[in-house]
Formats: sequence, C-alpha cells, structure tokens
Amino acid sequence: MKNTTVLVSGASVGGPALAYWLNRYGFAVTVVEVSPGLRAGGQAVDVRGPALEVAERMGVLERIRAQRVEMRGMSMVDGDGAELYRSEEHTLTGGDLGSADIEILRDDLARTLVDAAGDGVEYLFGDSIAGLEQDADGVRVIFQSGTVRTFDLVVGADGLHSNTRRLAFGPERDYITHLGTYLAVWTAPNFLGLDRWQVFHQVPGSSWGGGVMSVRGNEEVRVYLGFESERPIDYDYRDTAAQKRIMADALAGAGWVIPKLLDAMRGAGDFHFDSMAQIHMDSWSNGRVVLLGDAGYCGSPLSGQGTSMAMVGAYVLAGELKAAGGDHRAAFANYERELRGYVAANQELALTNKARVEAQRDGTAETADFQDFGEIVNGIRVKDY
Repeated sequence: MKNTTVLVSGASVGGPALAYWLNRYGFAVTVVEVSPGLRAGGQAVDVRGPALEVAERMGVLERIRAQRVEMRGMSMVDGDGAELYRSEEHTLTGGDLGSADIEILRDDLARTLVDAAGDGVEYLFGDSIAGLEQDADGVRVIFQSGTVRTFDLVVGADGLHSNTRRLAFGPERDYITHLGTYLAVWTAPNFLGLDRWQVFHQVPGSSWGGGVMSVRGNEEVRVYLGFESERPIDYDYRDTAAQKRIMADALAGAGWVIPKLLDAMRGAGDFHFDSMAQIHMDSWSNGRVVLLGDAGYCGSPLSGQGTSMAMVGAYVLAGELKAAGGDHRAAFANYERELRGYVAANQELALTNKARVEAQRDGTAETADFQDFGEIVNGIRVKDY
C-alpha cells in the first residue's frame, strides 16, 4: 500500500480525517482544496457517538474536548426580544448539555484534524479538479491550475455541491433532495453581551428565523439565519455577494435583532450559505472514484450528524482499504455495506426533526426540540482495522 496514491478533494472534516487514517496505513495522500487555505467560519458542529471513539483512536479527543463550545443554555424570544422559553438543559445547536457529545466550531475541528494528519500529507490549496479520466491502472486528474497527475484512487470529500461527484457520477440534480429551507452562518460581534448562551427567534408564520450563540470566550457570536423556500433557488454557490442579497431580501422586515445581524452580514468575511438538502445515491463509488461525507450522503444540518458521519465514514473507508490490501473494488463495497444503515438512519432523523420544527410552526407542538439521538448515533460498531 505504500505505493498506492490517493487524491482527496476537500479539506473540511471528512477529507483531513481520511488523510490521517490513509497516511497512518501507508498510503501516499494528496489533499486538494479550492480555498486558498483552511476555510474560516462555519457553524458549530457536533461530534457524537461512534465519532467520539474515532476521535479517541486518532488521539485528538482531548484536544477537541478542550476546544468545545461551552454553553450554559438557550432562550427563545419574540419579535420584541421578550423571552418565551429558556432551558439550561439543552440548546438548539448542540442538544443535551449533559451528554458526552462535543460541540465545536467547524473551523477549529478542521484545523485539529489537519494537524493530526501531520507532514506526511500533501496539501494543494487554491486548486481543484477540472477533469477525471479513468482507466484500468489509475485516474488521470486534470487540475484547474493546469497540472496533470495520475492517482490510483480519488476521493470526493468536497461537500453538498461536490465537484468530484459531478465529474464522476453526473449532475447534482440527479442526487439532491431539497428540504425546503436555506441557512446562512457568519461571525459577528457579541453586541448582546451573551455569556455562554444562545438566543433564537422564530419569525411568525415560519419554521425559521435566526439566532446567535456566543463563542471564543464570548468575544464574538456565530449567527444562524434561515428562511423557508419550498422550491429550490437558482443561485451561484460561489457568489457570496448574491447569497447575501438573497438573505437580506428574504428576512427584510423581520423582528428582534435580525436587522442588526443582517447589517453585520454585509461585511462578514466568513459567510456561508446553502440549502438544507440531502444527497441520495445508489452507489458511492464509480470505478476508482469514491465519495465521502456530504458529497455522497449529506444528511443536512437538520440531522445534526453530518460531522459524525464524515468522521466515521473516513475511518471506515480507510480501514476497508487497508483490510483489502488496497483492492478498491472490495474496499468500496465493504465501505458501503458497513455504513449504509447508519447513514440511512441519520438521514431519516433529519426528516423527523424537520417535521418537529414544522409542527411547532403550525401550533401542534409547543417547542421545536430536536429528537434525542439515542440509538441512532450509536447505530454502527467502530471496528478494529
């Protein structure tokens, strides 16, 4: 396996986690990332269930725990800021505060995983895959920069709008399911003076609105704003300015402090915007190309499980490649066999949570609490490889 070369597209969570394991098992790993460096910002994500065991096996569990987002609780407020509901037992973003789960900022987790992988992994920042040509011996990769290299295997860990998936499997429309909501996340000053607390406001007549959570020692907040749209919106997911206009138009006239949050959005350099959506595929591999995490089986933020699925998926994919001695056909088949049930349960969880939020909007439920993850997050055994 020492001579087996693997190109991984994407350096968020799944890509660096996979790079760690492949490098440990003796594969030669290159990671390509379209951003000029590790991307800043992003929402707080959750490491749960089997992903905690994967993190422990990587030797990063204590470092992740030390960087966890510390929350004392949450409030729901009306359009005037009057408190409607509060809890010191759970939060909207992280769930049960007494659980073993770790909530951590996405960019902190990504940096931790990249550092863990070490110097043995090659990173190509500011580049992307422009073309793939497979044959019996490998994959000829044409990079956007004009460089051409051949790898034994290619892994797409490049998110919901995976370029690798498009090149190897066909257009996104064949695999994506829109869940009726758009969400944006960015950083703003903590002008509310929150102390390890999060506050959310639901726009009347909608299942969405927005909120903030204090982070980084209460020095700043991560903002979450969303709106409903049953029909997918046609937009360029690389055009940040256009996405900000979409958010501003959708939430014009909203109450609470949403106008101030939108003002902060206009100058935010770490703005992220996307559809709540899922990816469903009959197969996660095509020849020597395989997909990992959101690229192959996005559950949407409504599942609360995207990060855990990516970390567990990386561990299983690398482990099966090791177990198969680099035989990608056997490894990819076993990867899917191990992971399919876990993925399906977590994608179903997102639909359950969507229904709960809509029930709260329609007045048939008092709160929009997400489902207790229970057995779902533990629905896969972390094997030894």
